[in-house]
Amino acid sequence: MSFSRLHLVQRPARLALLAGTAALLLGACAANPTTTGSLGATPDFSAAPAEQVQGAIGKLQQAYKRNPKDRTTMLYYAAALRANGQAEQAVAVFDAGIGLYRRDMVVMVAYAKALAAAGRFEQSINVVESAIDPTAPDWNALLVKGAILDQVGRNAEAREAYAVALKIAPQQASIHANLGLSYAMTNELDAAEKELRLAVTLRGATSQVRQNLALIVGLQGRFAEAQKLFAAELPPEQVESNMSYIRALLTQQNRWDLIKSTG
Repeated sequence: MSFSRLHLVQRPARLALLAGTAALLLGACAANPTTTGSLGATPDFSAAPAEQVQGAIGKLQQAYKRNPKDRTTMLYYAAALRANGQAEQAVAVFDAGIGLYRRDMVVMVAYAKALAAAGRFEQSINVVESAIDPTAPDWNALLVKGAILDQVGRNAEAREAYAVALKIAPQQASIHANLGLSYAMTNELDAAEKELRLAVTLRGATSQVRQNLALIVGLQGRFAEAQKLFAAELPPEQVESNMSYIRALLTQQNRWDLIKSTG
């Protein structure tokens, strides 16, 4: 079974990669975006309602027009655009001002996220690699690199990035969660479940991390357990939608016989 094109656990269930390809790590509202990780002021609007994101875009657009070179405005405006599905416009915002910030790790990693969201993966990998100091690598930058590599099927390389990140920040839920999803992409569901179970015990684990654990449990045929995990996070109609999605996915992949023989 291949999970390389699955994304977010939400109406219906989807796998989610962290750190800019989809936002498992970050939870925010548009009025007061969170800052996360070790990168400093990294805005995120991924968990905000659509109307809040759109309202923020209007205000940020005005600020950007007044001063398109302002670092903070550029970061927030691009993040809001990316959350609103306007990835190419977010890339354009960085393209216009990136020349001033090529040694700024926060800006370069945010640029890589925007490129990845626009499907420009090879360029995004080059950008994030240029932002990583090999003598003092930042775990969040490594997390972004791993997420992008997973998106293009370079799972072994992604796991190498996560392994280095874990040496720097071994208790980060986001790293363990991404590593788990990387294993899921190559159908190593036992390893995926192990990492996600660890992730949900750590500080910073989000509802989406817990939902991804439920998905991995369900894909192993443990439907009652998966339903219980989903029910702790979602309203009943979404729980049923997710369970239906899991059963449909198993049917498409002809995995029922394997589940019956191992379960």
